[in-house]
Amino acid sequence: MFITVNCPECNEETEHDVISESRNLLVRCTTCGHHQRIKKESEPQSILIKTIVSKEGTSLVCGIELAEDDECNVGDHLVAECGEDAFGVEVSSIECGERRVNRAKAPDITTLWTRTIEQVVVKISIHDGRKTAPVYMECDGEQPFVVGEMYVASGKRFKVSHLKLRDGPLMRKEGWKTVAHRIKRIYGSRL
Repeated sequence: MFITVNCPECNEETEHDVISESRNLLVRCTTCGHHQRIKKESEPQSILIKTIVSKEGTSLVCGIELAEDDECNVGDHLVAECGEDAFGVEVSSIECGERRVNRAKAPDITTLWTRTIEQVVVKISIHDGRKTAPVYMECDGEQPFVVGEMYVASGKRFKVSHLKLRDGPLMRKEGWKTVAHRIKRIYGSRL
């Protein structure tokens, strides 16, 4: 194994060959052959954080592993491990003791509240001129939806009139698009 450190003989940073590893590293400069001991950098410890994963109507208690010097933010995409299964999730809330915060260092986090983003169920309201029908469409979380485009859900063809985002406004302008995991509801007219 090779590392780059400052060599006292060469008076510059050079590549060193690691000869032995214990509490400190014994290294040899590949340029001049000088031997020296350097302090071994400690690797950050990992912390398993309790994670609640919401998966369309059900909640699972899982875990997310973070390094002790990591910072987590609401909106981060992480991988939650639930026994043998793993889910791509988005952090929706961070609990630190009795408080909810938007950002926290890993050691301060009590629980992460998340929702799956790999497979999502999109809620769609299809209006046919007289009445509005609620429809649910299971799709990939990264599937794009575009205002003005045609789609089929539960055997009903419809044109998207606007998209309501989970974390923002309505998207009404023709051609505007977003991915399924960001959508709270799709509004469309039946064709």
